[in-house]
Amino acid sequence: MRPPYADGGARCVSMAGERARSGDGEGMNSADLLTDAFTRVRETVHSAVEGLSRADLHARLDDGANSIGWLVWHLTRIQDDHVSDAAGVEQVWFSEDWASRFDLPFAKEATGYGHSSADVASVQVRSAELLLGYHDAVHDRTVEFVRRLDDGALDRIVDEAWSPPVSLGVRLISVISDDLQHAGQAAFVRGALERR
Repeated sequence: MRPPYADGGARCVSMAGERARSGDGEGMNSADLLTDAFTRVRETVHSAVEGLSRADLHARLDDGANSIGWLVWHLTRIQDDHVSDAAGVEQVWFSEDWASRFDLPFAKEATGYGHSSADVASVQVRSAELLLGYHDAVHDRTVEFVRRLDDGALDRIVDEAWSPPVSLGVRLISVISDDLQHAGQAAFVRGALERR
């Protein structure tokens, strides 16, 4: 059993790994592991966002802090951008017209990378449902992609702009790491707001 939050709440995520196994009797493979990791991101995002008011989505603990809305939008944009590029498909942000639904005041290609404090403040999401809808659409596309991967696919070079060049496996782990950090930050902000 996982311990509750300090306020006694039970926003802990489920054991995603228990349902990620391929069912082939061989245990987990790389695709199962990646599916499990991205599912944990989704669960942490939902735990941090579900039921929040618009004010809570945009609350900042201080003038330089990131809001839950910005954190989840940013982590989802990065996942969408990076995984879509690796898969060779158009980003969900564009293909399902999420860019218009969010209607943010900067270039539609923006992912939040390099955003200033003023940029963070300008990410005003209309509702938790909108934010989670986009995240879930990206999660579904991501899981559809990673479930088809075999171990050999992870060695494919997807970005030669770095030294050494970035393989698909390294890119996916990087996205998972970034997403879990930001999802954890969003959960922390929610906890702080609930104790106010």
